[in-house]
Amino acid sequence: MRSDHADGPDEHDRGLSHDLPVLARRRMIRLMAGAGLIPLVGCTSEASETSGKAAGGAASAAAEECAAIPEETAGPFPGDGSNGVNVLKESGVVRSDIRSSFGDSAGGTAEGVPLTVTLTVVDAAGDCGTPREGAAVYVWHCDREGDYSLYSEGATEENWLRGVQETDAKGQVTFTTVFPGCYPGRWPHIHFEVYGSLADATAATGITSTSQLAFPRDVCERVYKTDGYRESGVHLRSLSIETDTVFSDGHDRQLATVEGSPQAGFTAALVVPV
Repeated sequence: MRSDHADGPDEHDRGLSHDLPVLARRRMIRLMAGAGLIPLVGCTSEASETSGKAAGGAASAAAEECAAIPEETAGPFPGDGSNGVNVLKESGVVRSDIRSSFGDSAGGTAEGVPLTVTLTVVDAAGDCGTPREGAAVYVWHCDREGDYSLYSEGATEENWLRGVQETDAKGQVTFTTVFPGCYPGRWPHIHFEVYGSLADATAATGITSTSQLAFPRDVCERVYKTDGYRESGVHLRSLSIETDTVFSDGHDRQLATVEGSPQAGFTAALVVPV
């Protein structure tokens, strides 16, 4: 297991709907191009071999694009009952705006640059074009100072920056939050768990996939120049996503597409094949 926090325990720690038709069109173009080689070069054995290789290459590319999201550890601060505290069974955890604490917590609100995160859960067993409607996603992350609710000193009575939603007909969930900070030893990220259903998620059982979303360096650098993120900027300068303990083995399928500005806020999107 890989550690999520430099000084924390390690036993729990490894886009959007418009992307789907684009991917589908790209796959179709590849397949049509492969099939179209035969009339272009004639009905020879060489042409057939070439066509077969092209079609095979297209199928391989499609399979690669549709690989399941990499499995990662939940980190030392999941709050899912796996290491004591369990926020998933608390009333109010099903919500889209996760900036404030809920239920019997202390009632605090996490401050920071506004961020909207959309995860699109799709079926990896097919061609990634089939949305997983009725699944559930639990997300959590640190605040701009690198602290986690329920665990970090001064935040143990809070449960902000945690929430669950059920995927819609497009396989999507969208959360309103703040841009996470960067703490020593870890690249900026958001944790998430995918469950088979909302009932499974709120019962903290039946996890389908556990993974993490990563942010591009240029976006992080822009955010970390704003008020409240000074320490994050310092930590980021000594890190790289290529050497991060979680993302070092490949992050292409976990790197979010991010747009926006520190003034207007950012949107982050990631397709999650499971």
